[in-house]
Amino acid sequence: MKLYIGNQKYSSWSFRPWIALKVKDVAFEQVLRRFDDHPERVDFKTFSPTGKVPMLDNDGVKVWESLAILEYLADLYPQKGFWPEDIAQRARARAISAEMLGGFNSLRSECPMNMARKHGALDVSDGVRSDVARIENIWSECLEKSGGPFLFGEFCNADAMYAPVVNRLEIYKLSDHGAVKAYSAAMKALPAWQEWEAAGRAEPWIYPEDEA
Repeated sequence: MKLYIGNQKYSSWSFRPWIALKVKDVAFEQVLRRFDDHPERVDFKTFSPTGKVPMLDNDGVKVWESLAILEYLADLYPQKGFWPEDIAQRARARAISAEMLGGFNSLRSECPMNMARKHGALDVSDGVRSDVARIENIWSECLEKSGGPFLFGEFCNADAMYAPVVNRLEIYKLSDHGAVKAYSAAMKALPAWQEWEAAGRAEPWIYPEDEA
């Protein structure tokens, strides 16, 4: 099984299936492809039908788009708990994951994930503030119902979908909410999180489009 990813400093969509695979202890080969215009850069369309990452290749079965990859992994490894076992909680986890997939556009466009960025507040739009308020609400409701430390108790695909947001809220100093602090601490304590962050910080390449 191969997971094609982009720069670990910036690639929030790559981070999602990567951290799920790591936390759930599924063996895979990581294939990093750089975003920049380096002469050795590989055309993404040679391995991905959309020309984008992430892309999972499991013995010829190719799955692209982060949430589709996570759903495939849940089907492939039902014993691993990629989604909550309870049907109502599973439905809620899928709903908030789909909301992340299709929403929060202001936060994503103004405050890109950046594992190497020095922490500092930005002058953000009302759209970003609205996105942050919605995330605070989601996280606080989920943690209150589950008891934590993750959104549905044990780490699942919903946590993978929101993992890049932990970085965004921290580096741009966007929230002091108690639920954000508690959830962020739990996520950042994961060895998988720390491995990805260290790799991102170590990358020497700068991609201007993802520098706020």
